[in-house]
Amino acid sequence: MSTYTHVPHPHTLERLEHRDKPVRTAEVANERASNRFNAWLAVKITDGVGTMWCAYVFAIIALIGLPPALKPGGEGLIAWIAQTFLQLVLLSIIIVGQNIAAASSDKRSENTYKDAEAILSEAIEIQKHLKAQDDELIQVLKEALAKLPPT
Repeated sequence: MSTYTHVPHPHTLERLEHRDKPVRTAEVANERASNRFNAWLAVKITDGVGTMWCAYVFAIIALIGLPPALKPGGEGLIAWIAQTFLQLVLLSIIIVGQNIAAASSDKRSENTYKDAEAILSEAIEIQKHLKAQDDELIQVLKEALAKLPPT
C-alpha cells in the first residue's frame, strides 16, 4: 500500500505509445496528392539549383552576359551586377547555405529527440525504483510494527 500514485503526463503516455522518429525537413508534406507532388517537385528543383555546381553554371551564364551589358546602350555594370550576377549566382549559394542550415537543424532536432527519449526512459526507471523502495519500506514498517508488544 503505497502513499503515492504516479500519474504520467498525457504527453508521456502519447510518446510511449507512438515512438516515432523526429520530423525531418525533407519529410514535411501535406496528405493531399497535389501538395505531395508540389512538395516533391520543389525539393527536386531546390536540390538541383541549391548546389555549388549550379552556382558555377549561373556564374558562367552571367559572365557571358557581361560584355553586352558593358557596350554602349547596354544595361551597365551596376545593373548587370544587381540584376544578373547577384540574382543568378547568389540564389544558388543562398540555397546551398539554407540546405546546410536545414541539415544541421535536423541533426540538432534528432539529438534533442534522442535526449528526450533517454530522459523519458530514465524517468520511468526512477518511478519503478521509487515504487520498489515504497514497497520495501512498507514491508520493513509492517515487520517492525509486528515486533512491537501489544499495547
